Amino acid sequence: MSDLPAAPARVARGGKAIYGAPLGILMLEARFPRIPGDMGNAATWPFPVLYHVVRGATPALVVLERARGLLPAFLEAAADLVALGAEAITTNCGFLALFQAQLAAHVRVPVATSALLQVPWVQAALPPGQRVGVVTISAATLSPAHLAAAGVPPDTPVAGPDPAGEFVRVLIGAEKDDLDVDRAEDEVLAAGRALVAQRPDVGAIVLECTNMAPYAAAMQAALGRPVYDIYSLVTWFHAGLRPRAWG
Repeated sequence: MSDLPAAPARVARGGKAIYGAPLGILMLEARFPRIPGDMGNAATWPFPVLYHVVRGATPALVVLERARGLLPAFLEAAADLVALGAEAITTNCGFLALFQAQLAAHVRVPVATSALLQVPWVQAALPPGQRVGVVTISAATLSPAHLAAAGVPPDTPVAGPDPAGEFVRVLIGAEKDDLDVDRAEDEVLAAGRALVAQRPDVGAIVLECTNMAPYAAAMQAALGRPVYDIYSLVTWFHAGLRPRAWG
């Protein structure tokens, strides 16, 4: 018989329904195209994610009406994602910053509701005399309450695309399922150009709208300034859930 000690048993720990996807994403109920780079396109992410569509949470209700009456549905959906295996929660609309505190208190795991959460971090990195500007899908309804919930100063410069244009009409107006991607990109870039023309002190841009992430690279090239979006937020967020093992 060998005097070598027995190899330790390999024990797998349970307690969840799904494994290997620690990040859960709360999705609005919409049918517009989710192009590469969009949060709702699973191929956007370099890691697996869990999705949960919140029924009744239309873009118009969330963006134009402050997600009126939807908090219970979002709390329930977030709890469902945690029960499935999510170790942290994010959402696919920056206007859901209004629910940041309530969601975090309810599910008791890290929550990052909005790309706007990056504004204080980016501001801290800028040289003196420069500030962060925000490009949003709806400058008219991005209120001081939304900004305050994400820790964004109330005097932050904000701009948005043409409310009657392709981007807003498809994503909020829900007038059609098809999106003219080139027109949408032009409109998002026009909002960024208008922002820096009005406020030359804007040294970096944060894109509030998660559907603007596909155009972030084009905006950075056009404006010559750093551009941050939901992709930069979520990849940072996930890095803490699964830090790289260096061996």
